[in-house]
Amino acid sequence: MKTINYARIILVAVLCCAQIAVAQQRKAGLTGAAFLKVGVGAKAVGMGSAATALHQDVNQMFWNPAGIALKDETMQASFSYNKWIADLNHNAAAVSYNMEGVGTLGIGVIQFGITGIPADRDIPRDPTLKPFQVETNTNATYDYSDLALHLSYARYVINNLSLGATLKYISQTIDGQSVSAIAVDFGSVYHIGVMDWTIAARFNNLGSDMKFYDIAFGLPLSFSIGTALAPWSQGDNKLMVAVDAVKPQDGPQYFFTGAEFSMMNMISVRGGWKLNYSGTDDGGTTSRAAINSTIEGFSAGAGIGTNFAGYNIRLDYSYTQMDLIDAAHRITVSIGMK
Repeated sequence: MKTINYARIILVAVLCCAQIAVAQQRKAGLTGAAFLKVGVGAKAVGMGSAATALHQDVNQMFWNPAGIALKDETMQASFSYNKWIADLNHNAAAVSYNMEGVGTLGIGVIQFGITGIPADRDIPRDPTLKPFQVETNTNATYDYSDLALHLSYARYVINNLSLGATLKYISQTIDGQSVSAIAVDFGSVYHIGVMDWTIAARFNNLGSDMKFYDIAFGLPLSFSIGTALAPWSQGDNKLMVAVDAVKPQDGPQYFFTGAEFSMMNMISVRGGWKLNYSGTDDGGTTSRAAINSTIEGFSAGAGIGTNFAGYNIRLDYSYTQMDLIDAAHRITVSIGMK
């Protein structure tokens, strides 16, 4: 009976979120805080970002908060470095702690940006135009910086079902001008059991608008459902496959697919592909041609882990192929404590 009740709660929550998503739907390209769309963690990205159904991983606070719920460990910490396109730096750190009988609490941060951008300022020479001048800075360069602070909570409400939520503070600063917003994520992960099969759902970036000067824009709202299972396992060797269906409010339906083969519980190799993603355009308008709105292609990665003095230490790497520009490389170092 409890399982049925929880299932009803999840269904109602998902339907409510879906209604909110429809109500807030905007045209492609009109959402801001695009850095929230950039994947965090080499493992998840190496699997083509098919991350909704992954679990017991602190980096899930950046994907599906229900996935941070811990059973086998007391604490996890992680740091990720990503040299993103156009020399943008993308760094993330997270830590989670399992409070027995209460649940798993996590905190995390994402930093994204670049410094020293050459400034081409439009400063009027006519003194009569000074009152109408918006540009006030005179520096030869300017900086661009994004920040997201996460506070996450998750717990197993029954043995096979974890629920989670994340409260986020989001800030964007460019050339001294700053805006901020508050947002929430919701997620669930259900463990079916056979073949390590899990099904999951997540709702990301439900929050307030941001506004630069007189232009307001929403956050990149999205809803995802996913599944992961191990169709083959033998001893400490296992093959896991995962599929996500992702619907952002400012884009078409995407399908993320990935796989991971792990050996001896130490070495892992991964690969993934985003269907209906690479090369997708926004359809254009009556006044302009279509614009390519996505650039990511094939992803691959590997990881190695060991147990030392009671700590689970892991190093993961991922490679993401890009259209027309340099590929992206991510490195994630994580540690877990029993």
